[in-house]
Amino acid sequence: MATQPGVIVIRWALRAVLVLLLAGIFASVLSMSTAHGWGDIPAACYRYKDLMRKAALAEAGPDAPVALFMAQMTQESGCNPEAVSPVGARGLAQFMPATARDMGRQRTDLGPALPTNPVWAARALCAYDLQNKRRIKAASDFDLWAMTLSAYNGGLGWVYRDQALAEQQGYDRARWWGHVDKVNAGRSVAAWRENRGYPQRIMRRLMPVYEAAGWGRGVAP
Repeated sequence: MATQPGVIVIRWALRAVLVLLLAGIFASVLSMSTAHGWGDIPAACYRYKDLMRKAALAEAGPDAPVALFMAQMTQESGCNPEAVSPVGARGLAQFMPATARDMGRQRTDLGPALPTNPVWAARALCAYDLQNKRRIKAASDFDLWAMTLSAYNGGLGWVYRDQALAEQQGYDRARWWGHVDKVNAGRSVAAWRENRGYPQRIMRRLMPVYEAAGWGRGVAP
């Protein structure tokens, strides 16, 4: 007995609804994984895996937090050596021209300051982080690296001002999470929010992805 046309239409409609439901579930899961930092490593970053590892080991030694540095590079440029920000920051590490010139003068051993050169950018990113890290006092390594990243994003002077204000308001100036990150010593609201999100995205979302993938160690909370 032949199937009635109306029944065929209903079957196709039900199949279409099922496909849409499955697609919605998949999209929700994918969105959730991205929001929590569980997504895949950007394809562009694979080409810089060995480069960043060598740069990190050269600058920070055998205990270098390679996963943190890779997460920072990902946040800065998406691993695009030709990236240029609206304000003029360039390269994998998004150095501003003046900062690149300063690093070039301080670290002549790295060669000419070329922000769009991946080798120079990777070494300079690590070196600049470590330079700021040595100038900050914090209660733990996790707090110290968060303040270091804040300094990379917005300047070391702002970290000092935020620490001072945090202390005035009864917070612990040596702790970033839940203390210094709560205050604003004078930045615009947009700049402050960007700066506070910077360590959060790198250390709590991106760094664990690189650690889980076996790219190197990160920094333990």
